[in-house]
Amino acid sequence: MRKSDAGWVTDPKTGGLPKVAYGKGIYVYDVHGNRYIDASGGPAVYSLGHGNEEVNAALKSQLDKIAHGYRYTFTSDALEELESLIAAGCGPNYQDMVFVTGGSEAVEGALKIALQYHTAKGEISRRRFISRRRSWHGNTLGALGVSEFLDRRAAFEGALVEASHVSPANTYRPPTGVTPADIATFCANELATEIERLGANKVAAFIFEPVVGAAGGVVPAPPGYARAMREVCTRYGVLMIADEVMCGSGRCGTWRALEYDGVEPDIMPIAKGLGGGYVPLGATVYHKAVADVLFNIDGGPMTGHTFTGHTLACAAGVAVQKIIRREGLLARVRSGGTRLLQHLRTELKDVRQVGDIRGRGYFIGVEFVADPITQEPFPAALGVCGAIVRAAAADGLLCYPSPTNVDGINGDTIILAPPYNTSDEELDEIATRFSTAVKKILPQLMR
Repeated sequence: MRKSDAGWVTDPKTGGLPKVAYGKGIYVYDVHGNRYIDASGGPAVYSLGHGNEEVNAALKSQLDKIAHGYRYTFTSDALEELESLIAAGCGPNYQDMVFVTGGSEAVEGALKIALQYHTAKGEISRRRFISRRRSWHGNTLGALGVSEFLDRRAAFEGALVEASHVSPANTYRPPTGVTPADIATFCANELATEIERLGANKVAAFIFEPVVGAAGGVVPAPPGYARAMREVCTRYGVLMIADEVMCGSGRCGTWRALEYDGVEPDIMPIAKGLGGGYVPLGATVYHKAVADVLFNIDGGPMTGHTFTGHTLACAAGVAVQKIIRREGLLARVRSGGTRLLQHLRTELKDVRQVGDIRGRGYFIGVEFVADPITQEPFPAALGVCGAIVRAAAADGLLCYPSPTNVDGINGDTIILAPPYNTSDEELDEIATRFSTAVKKILPQLMR
């Protein structure tokens, strides 16, 4: 491994990433015997932690039967059961979905379904997408094109799907001259203005994250925002795509993240916590109103790949979702998330460079600022969040860095996203170890 491959954790012997040995529950062990608390669930993936014996047994049982029944030849018990579990979690209007192998692919499927829907309705002029600044939707060219994550886009500019970008919705950093209470109205008016600028008959969909993940450092939609954007989309015949790859599937304490806001999107990409990382898995779920058009005109969605509906992946999803449901883990995420937020706020209340601690459920972001009054971010060259993440890892705590969250260059936020079955004692240890790393590193950087 090249030394430049080193990331959040560094192996002192090789200068690269440490080699993982095994995991159990919230803990991960490297080949040197070092133990890490996986406080970010990797990239907010491991909804049940590692080495769950029931999930592993379900995977072995499926492998003993068949690993993969190709989707154009067979359906399977695992696929049909997972469809039922997702439909139950999403509600009666979401019975149709396309299974994929990850979040980027799920977003790509959402963009294709939106285009197919408008084509089927005879509105082939609707080709444009609108998303938000400080957004991240994935690494495929389409998903990257609707993202506004500058350093991840730079190498591919000129070959990306064309998209417009409107303001983010962040109560800690509202648009200039806008009060936090007026964000929803401002953003809805801005979206309507952009649709009219492009021409309503040219816009296919508006895509956003109900709780922004990697690009913003966990930014929940302000009160009334999702409803206001939904109204604008409906008014202009524009589809609403809620990207719940990172924030959905229970991460925020409700199965759909937008359930919190009382809003139903037209299309919803999901992944990460759906299968808990046991086998790559995602899905593009779409509303009955979209499904009716697709099936009536084309016989179904025209998207999918070789491993769509992979039998083993679906079996993993079934096992994970059954455990989450049986053990009441969404309620656990809601109550535990409150506990973790309160503990972090208590531990860090005297650290003036902690600008904001926010989130929903087990999806929490801590933002650091050079000046808490002006909210000026630290200069990127200082590498604040990277330094804190490395210090935490050295103390056995894994966190998820979210740099450049303010303007695409500057900004330092760290994400905590532990497994849904994390105990109270483990939550307290996460908060204590994280706060210790913050209090150790910030004074050093401020000298």
